[in-house]
Amino acid sequence: MAVALALVMVVAVAGLGGCKAKTDTGTGTDTGSSGPTKGGTLSFYINEPAFIDPVNAQESEGMQVVNAIFDSLVDFDPVTSEIMPSAAESWEGNADASVWTFKLRKGAKFHNGREVKAQDFKYAWERICNPENKSEISYHLAAVKGFDEMAAGTAKELSGVKVVDDYTLEVTLAYPFGDFEYVVGHPALAPVPAEELDTPDKVKAFLDKPIGNGPFMMSEPWAHNQGIKVVRFDDYYGDAALLDSVDFKIFKDEETAFLEFKAGNLDFTSIPGGQIDASIQEYGESTDGYTVESGKQVLTGSELSTYYVIFNNKDAALKNADVRRALSMAINREVIVTSVYEGTRSPATGIVPKGIVGYQDGAWPYAKYDKEAAAALLEKAGFPGGKGLPEITLSFNSGSGHEPVMQLIQSDLKAIGVNAKLDGQEWAQYLDKLDAGEFQMGRLGWLADYPIMDNFLYPLFYSKSADNHSFYADPAVDTAILDARKVTDPAARVEAYRTIEKTIGEAAPVAPIVGYKHQRVGSDRIRDFVFSPMSLAALDKAWIESK
Repeated sequence: MAVALALVMVVAVAGLGGCKAKTDTGTGTDTGSSGPTKGGTLSFYINEPAFIDPVNAQESEGMQVVNAIFDSLVDFDPVTSEIMPSAAESWEGNADASVWTFKLRKGAKFHNGREVKAQDFKYAWERICNPENKSEISYHLAAVKGFDEMAAGTAKELSGVKVVDDYTLEVTLAYPFGDFEYVVGHPALAPVPAEELDTPDKVKAFLDKPIGNGPFMMSEPWAHNQGIKVVRFDDYYGDAALLDSVDFKIFKDEETAFLEFKAGNLDFTSIPGGQIDASIQEYGESTDGYTVESGKQVLTGSELSTYYVIFNNKDAALKNADVRRALSMAINREVIVTSVYEGTRSPATGIVPKGIVGYQDGAWPYAKYDKEAAAALLEKAGFPGGKGLPEITLSFNSGSGHEPVMQLIQSDLKAIGVNAKLDGQEWAQYLDKLDAGEFQMGRLGWLADYPIMDNFLYPLFYSKSADNHSFYADPAVDTAILDARKVTDPAARVEAYRTIEKTIGEAAPVAPIVGYKHQRVGSDRIRDFVFSPMSLAALDKAWIESK
């Protein structure tokens, strides 16, 4: 998913599990209290989301809300990223991973009181794939038989999704896909109650107050640019949440949010650049990097994500691969790490981050700083010393701490004779510009939707993916990605993806900049609060210490 995110995974063809609440962190924080208690409201900083309706849940801010109010078929442990049961109590794939069968829990309910059934997943997935809904995340279901027909408008349903009975969902794929069990863990692939969307007015209401099946439910409609409030769903199939409510407070920039945190008005926020070391000194650093404990409140754990600069491969100047290679090699990532992130992040040498099985250091040959080589490539492209190359606009979402990074990149480009001007925009509007291709260079972060290599290669570089904002297109790479999905042997599948990553890197369609690490802090009153490597908060087990 796009963001405003180390772990070893075991890829299996079948998953089984027993009764489970949404998460089971088992942190057992020793606070000197009598133990977890119910009650209280946790306040949580987010930017204004693009969507909180799962039909288009596509970015980090709205995903915090979606993850709190919806449960998909499977989930991931918030510390280890291990796949776990969720709305499905068990599942299995056939021998070639082309048919997957999911057994749903009986008695699980939507927030309107109705029981969740297999038909609700079929409806929700087809809603995402319906072209009329203009979902930008339908690619998650691209492997499902019938997806292409729905995308083309020649079918109204996913022929591969079969409701065997109320509690059995059978999914037939267009081709074998060994990692499909991970895909269905995406929060947006949760069930949706059709009766809450059967009129235009209901559809409009659902956008701001979706009805899910998770441990929390919306208490009121989304107050745009102000906040989103959710409360505990007491009829949840798992263990009920301990918190009474979560108040997602919306601020335009993290500096304002951080001031609110310091004033005692927020429980969880990001830390602005330049204040990480000071925050660690004041609040203490988390032992594992993901769990907030009193006196160990700053989170610095590695994230399954990469911060990168996008080149519009359709742009007259940037469609030249040597220009893209030159610009990538002109960027001094080490300086960005030390001066902006105070050494808490690491230079990215490929698009797949550390922590994903298959990670390879140095996968992209042009994702490194070499000013002389950059100048030589620029000359090879026909622009010696930058002469003849028009000024380039470097766009980014403002108010989230990206300005210092963009300024350093601007300076690096200037050093090889390339003039760049900065263009900051609000997050939602910025995403619209990227989708429309109305940019030359931009920045994004890609956070794992699910912890596999495919999630960094298919969405970002498959030519028909809505998240391929660079507009990179290579038919051979498209074929290779689809072929890799069909490999049932986990080790062989990873090797296929490793080769694909290197092939894409040669073309330098984007410039990986840094690997993310958490840069967050929690208040000293929250307990058993975990912020996962995929940058999702495990709110269902968090609680507040009474003072």
